Amino acid sequence: MRHKLIAGNWKMHGACADNAALVEALLAAERLSGVDYAVLVPAPYLAQMQTLLTGSSVAWGGQDVSEETKGAFTGEVAASMLREFGCRYTIVGHSERRQRHGESDSLVAAKARTALAYQLTPIVCLGESLAQRESGETAMVVRQQLAAVIETLGLEGLARIVLAYEPIWAIGTGRSATPEQAQEVHALLRHQVAAESQMVGDNLQILYGGSVKAANAVELMTLPDVDGALVGGASLVAQEFLAIGRAAAGAR
Repeated sequence: MRHKLIAGNWKMHGACADNAALVEALLAAERLSGVDYAVLVPAPYLAQMQTLLTGSSVAWGGQDVSEETKGAFTGEVAASMLREFGCRYTIVGHSERRQRHGESDSLVAAKARTALAYQLTPIVCLGESLAQRESGETAMVVRQQLAAVIETLGLEGLARIVLAYEPIWAIGTGRSATPEQAQEVHALLRHQVAAESQMVGDNLQILYGGSVKAANAVELMTLPDVDGALVGGASLVAQEFLAIGRAAAGAR
């Protein structure tokens, strides 16, 4: 059975004292069988996470990674740097990166490839806009996004990533996909991977992201193809984040 992963994307939030209090609450919570936690933090706080979380069951990681390994790329963060600070995960292709920074499907796939080369697990995000959903283009959009990843990584790489379906219209809006909408897309993505390899498809973790909170977590976590959550704002509130984890544990 696939483990559930509850990953908190802090986005551009945080302060050293607040971070410490949040992590302290996470570490004090009861560990749940079959559920893993991770925090994905702004790069300036990676050293703090390494200090606070080393030896614990909570993993940490970055919110982006460069497709380049080193060089004259001002403002970029290399995969080797994330590894040096003990990261296990990094997000790639978040919709905010795709929209604000113009990241293409091929660039997102290249970032995932570089992450894997440095033994990082990329959480590869994909999802459609509201206009695309209302035009009936959801399946086409997410299939295209995933196809670029499959083409670049191949089966061996595909087996080492985590996918995250994050409908853009549900991110930070308070509006979540219905359980039926989430399950439909998750099943579609798993089927696309299974067409390449049934074993990889069966074992692939696919997270849901988009206004996940304690109030809707139970419904979402019980869906057969939802293997956890990529949590935004609720990951900044320890009790909300932990409640999502408990919902995931109860769904197993």
